[in-house]
Amino acid sequence: QVQVVESGGGLVQAGGSLRLSCVVSGSTFSRNAVGWYRQTPGKQRELVAGISTGNRTYYTDAVKGRFTISRDNAKNTVYLEMNSLRPEDTSVYYCKDGSSPLDYWGQGTQVTVSS
Repeated sequence: QVQVVESGGGLVQAGGSLRLSCVVSGSTFSRNAVGWYRQTPGKQRELVAGISTGNRTYYTDAVKGRFTISRDNAKNTVYLEMNSLRPEDTSVYYCKDGSSPLDYWGQGTQVTVSS
């Protein structure tokens, strides 16, 4: 079955950068769209960025121009480059492979942005 392992989170000052990574196993990664989501306590999980099999990308308005999603099919890995981070970006970030069950989520990686 599909498994994901997210990494790269941490504590950073406002204006700083982080690069998140997600390694996907158990799926035909190159044939699936992949997305990065985030969830803060008391709020619904939201889609932050997505990338298709043809490398078409989607970004929620709040991160456009600051975040970049990319994928390396040879490594079954999806990345999220986050620049100009803001305190409101503080959240747990999750990746999701398009072939995984709806209720499956990895452990996520915590991103904390201090003001």
